[in-house]
Amino acid sequence: MKTFSATPADIEKKWILVDAEGVILGRLASVIAMRLRGKHKPSFTPHMDMGDNVIVINAEKIQLTGNKRDKPNYWHTGTVGGIKSRTTGEILEGKHPERVVMQAVKRMLPGNRLSRVQMTHLRVFAGAEHGMEAQKPEVLDVASMNKKNTRTS
Repeated sequence: MKTFSATPADIEKKWILVDAEGVILGRLASVIAMRLRGKHKPSFTPHMDMGDNVIVINAEKIQLTGNKRDKPNYWHTGTVGGIKSRTTGEILEGKHPERVVMQAVKRMLPGNRLSRVQMTHLRVFAGAEHGMEAQKPEVLDVASMNKKNTRTS
């Protein structure tokens, strides 16, 4: 028996819609990263882009546990003394709250060329509106997968 290795002709991509309202960030990001890589499929091949296209809505209503809302996120401008920081709570309340979800998913993927291609299949929207109705996405209810996925407070 030979080991199965998927070819581009074997790959079938779907569109998946995920509502992030009330879901814990890390648990949501791990489910999204698994779907982007295609690890949920029985024909998973590590060197092929087999994952689905994922649409995330309500990213501004994501939940964080513990003191993670006060955790600083650093970046560097490239100039001397150019280190900057902003807390996760400030980013969520700011102009682009979807960047928190994007960064969490990106850090759960391996750091190679294939994962950069797979990140292009992720679309995150801060509100409930998205322009992807024509793709007819299937709804994936992450909140009901496990009772720990949502925060009750």
